[in-house]
Amino acid sequence: MPSASDMTFWDHLEVLRRVFLRILAVAATAAVVAFAFKDFLFTVVLAPGKSDFVTYRAIEKAAGLLGCDVSGLTDFNVSMFSAQLTSQFMTHLKMAFCFGILVTFPYIIYQLYSFVSPALRSTERRYTVAVLVWSYVLFMAGVLLDYFLIFPLAFRFLGTYQVSPDVPNMITLTSYGDMLLTLTLMMGVLFELPILSWFLARIGLINEVFMRKYRRHAVVAIFAFAAIVTPTTDVFTLMVVALPVYGLYEVSIGIVRRATRHATDN
Repeated sequence: MPSASDMTFWDHLEVLRRVFLRILAVAATAAVVAFAFKDFLFTVVLAPGKSDFVTYRAIEKAAGLLGCDVSGLTDFNVSMFSAQLTSQFMTHLKMAFCFGILVTFPYIIYQLYSFVSPALRSTERRYTVAVLVWSYVLFMAGVLLDYFLIFPLAFRFLGTYQVSPDVPNMITLTSYGDMLLTLTLMMGVLFELPILSWFLARIGLINEVFMRKYRRHAVVAIFAFAAIVTPTTDVFTLMVVALPVYGLYEVSIGIVRRATRHATDN
């Protein structure tokens, strides 16, 4: 292939096509491997819905040290079933595909960066690499927080909530999978707040004064979001979800301050 400066539009398009083909091949391979190891995949997927999940064991241990009884929180049983003929197979496909994307995401980012990096200056490359790395780290932090904390607590509450003893809970596998994927994606995207704040500060749309002025509004929004995601009746669960998100907001203020100062100096 010719150098980047000598390439035509069609040359760039051909390079982009090859990038997408490599991404598709690697992601598909990872998805096929995940699909083949069905038992392991669904051991991971279904674990947060069981009372012996690591989160509940940790809560029991912490409560025992404090002399508290949390058996009402950690001792539960939610039955799941498949309501449609194709639901188990389609859920298997969906989970394998999402696992393949999640595992190969660093490779996907690398391939896309390799495509655009020749058009960037050295300073822009440095910023781009830092943004991509931190975006992935923050996204994975949100995914892990959801898997180990937010989703188990939300599922436990919603899965055991009853309007009457005459109406037993039997959760469909599709509903369980959709809720897990939705909350995971939501928390992953929410944890991109520092990156988004940095970008908006760099282009001059927000500054430290703006974020401090609307801090109270942000706190209300964060606690409202936490109450919706984990609609439990205890304050502990609400705080466990809200505090990390509020911490991200405070971190974002510091990032905005540095980004604004750096832009002013330049």
